[in-house]
This record gives sequence, structure tokens and C-alpha cells, in this order.
Amino acid sequence: MPPRQTSPRAAARKSATARKAPAKAPAHRKAAAPERLPPAVVEEMFRRFHARDPEPRGELEHVDPYTLLVAVVLSAQATDVGVNKATRRLYAEAATPEAMVALGEERVREHIRTIGLYRAKAKNVIALSERLIAEHGGAVPPSRAALELLPGVGRKTANVVLNVAFGEPTIAVDTHLFRVGNRTRLAPGRTPLEVELGLEAVVPDAYRRHAHHWLILHGRYVCKARKPDCPSCLIADLCPFEPKTTASPVA
Repeated sequence: MPPRQTSPRAAARKSATARKAPAKAPAHRKAAAPERLPPAVVEEMFRRFHARDPEPRGELEHVDPYTLLVAVVLSAQATDVGVNKATRRLYAEAATPEAMVALGEERVREHIRTIGLYRAKAKNVIALSERLIAEHGGAVPPSRAALELLPGVGRKTANVVLNVAFGEPTIAVDTHLFRVGNRTRLAPGRTPLEVELGLEAVVPDAYRRHAHHWLILHGRYVCKARKPDCPSCLIADLCPFEPKTTASPVA
């Protein structure tokens, strides 16, 4: 049987269809992962942080794990200075879960009304205090899982409490630490959790206990969001961030 011939009309239709078919877009290449710092550079960065401030301290005032927990819960979207002003008044009346519950949500609101989201925070402070009494005998549990079950407590708050109150080498990533982790390439990441896990992987064991405070304080006072103070930065020569700021000319 002779081969079947395609009619000119069919051939034309086929050709037109072929011309109209969109060309396949080239496959997008995955963006290269940001280059991390060599271990020797990371070690030197933390050696310098330690040499300058061997025992860094957070700036939230507290006397025990409970008052620390409450202060950290109150610090969301608020400054440490503002929280300290509020908690000085609050803790003068209630510094234990039992006393806080007895004080009541309305009185807690009155003490903390100068800080942001004070209504929701007052509700959480009472609720977490009740939960501590009912489930933990009034004590703050030294467990991230247990802490994160408390009202108003997320991973960052739990990490702060574990680090400061219980000496765990946890790293709480706030906006300052997130910025420093990415700018310095210590732990580049798109989310706070990525930065946290990245830091856990690279910070030398000898410096893990205080890494959290060194990096937060560095971000708060030196590696600031709008204009980092590169001239006074003790790790400027090790940091790949560009363009670095320069000292203001003396008038």
C-alpha cells in the first residue's frame, strides 16, 4: 500500500499550529546559596566578641525565671527600656504566678498600658500564670516544648528563657540577630528559623552559651538597620557586608 500523503491544507494547518506554539521557556536556574564564612573566620569573630565582653547580659530586668518569662512576653514589638519601666511597677505588686493571678487582668493592663499590644499581653500574662500553677506547680519549665504551650510564648521567647534562666546554649533570633546573621554571612537565611539553625551549625561550642547576646547587642548598637556603624565594628575586617559605612568627617 502506498504511503498516505498529507493534503496541502492539512500541511498548512500543521505548519500554522507549529508556528503558533510558544517556545518553551528556558529552565530557571536556582539562585546560588549565599557563601558562608570559613570556620576560622567565624572562630575569630566570636573570639573578639568574647574578648570585649566575656559575660554579656540581656537588658530586660528580672529576678528569676518567672519574671524573665513575663518580661520577654511583654517585649514583643516593644523596647526593653519601655518594658523595664512597666515591669518595675508590675513586679512591685506581683512577682509570682500566684500573685499575678490574684492581681487580675485589669490591674495588669493598668501597669503595662505604656507598651504596645498591652491588652493582649495582659491576657497572656494571666493565662500563662494560671497554666504554670495548674501544670507546673508555679515553676517555669526548662523545656522548649513545654514553654511553647504557654499562652503568648513562641520559639524566640522560649529560647531566651532557656538561655538566660537555665543556661542552655539556645539562640533566639530577633530582628537584630536576623540582620546580623545575614549581613555578616554567619548564617544567611530567609526566616528566623533558618538563621537560628544556621548559627547552631557554625558557632563554635566554646561560644554557644553567649552567642545569642553578643549578636543581638551587636545588631542593636553597631550593626544597625539603617546605617551600620562599621567604623566602630570590631569585626569589620572580617565581615563581607558592602558597602561599609565610613566615619563622619570632623567639622
